[in-house]
Amino acid sequence: MTGPITAGVDGTDESIAALAWAAREAVRRDLDLRVVHAWGFQPNAAADVADRDAQEQWVRDSVRRAVATVAERYPGPAVTVDVREGSPIGTLVAAAAEAELLVLGSRGHGPVVGFLLGSVGQQVITEAACPVVLVRAGDKPSSEVAGHEIVVGQHGEPEDSASALRFAFETAATRGAAVRAVRAWTLPPVFAYSPGSLKLADEAGGLEPFEKKALAEALEPWRARFPDVPVVEHVEMGSAGQVLLSVSGRAQLMVVGRRAHRTAVGARIGSVAHGVLHHADCPVAVVPHE
Repeated sequence: MTGPITAGVDGTDESIAALAWAAREAVRRDLDLRVVHAWGFQPNAAADVADRDAQEQWVRDSVRRAVATVAERYPGPAVTVDVREGSPIGTLVAAAAEAELLVLGSRGHGPVVGFLLGSVGQQVITEAACPVVLVRAGDKPSSEVAGHEIVVGQHGEPEDSASALRFAFETAATRGAAVRAVRAWTLPPVFAYSPGSLKLADEAGGLEPFEKKALAEALEPWRARFPDVPVVEHVEMGSAGQVLLSVSGRAQLMVVGRRAHRTAVGARIGSVAHGVLHHADCPVAVVPHE
């Protein structure tokens, strides 16, 4: 059974933009919309909402107003509202386990970012079982128009990016958009490639033709499954993050894969996903590797 499109809201402009994005996506995919908010009692809050029951009612009313505004603009999907007292991380990760997509707000640029790219958001992204889409406050429906592509990063062997490619093609199909598949490559240091890889690169006529061939092979099953989706194969020398960001201006959505890295201080997303989340000019979908 397919889950709902789930939006996490916290009253910020970014989360309201995320809710609107989620509503539009629910319409396109003909799925239900679930709105989730986690709150905690703040005894030092303003006097008019200092009581626990009053605070909870104030939170519920605020969420309902936001939902009503978005539902009026994007009618169609069935909407459920889930307001819980508890940890934002636990609430959002639990919601992601039942969702087709989890959509969150993001402040993005600069050294000081919204909580969704801080400790809370990073844990949600690394632990979520479904793709997580990050949306900025300035996001507008006008960005989802013909000519704006679904950009997806591809790397390594075909199976390494299969989840991200599937998500990109599925999304493009629902929007009538093209997919731009990006594979970045750099000159390897001595001994970086195995003898087998170097032999294959030599047979392909060099490193760049080898990378182009690798991208074409990774795309082959998805082209066959989605024959009506136009595809642009983009192979460019440079770091993956820089190459992806260089084409983000033409994207209505950027899709990157996710492998969580466990460290002594907790889980961390990869450097490519981290850079794109901070600086891309469009919503970003982080898709867990299966």
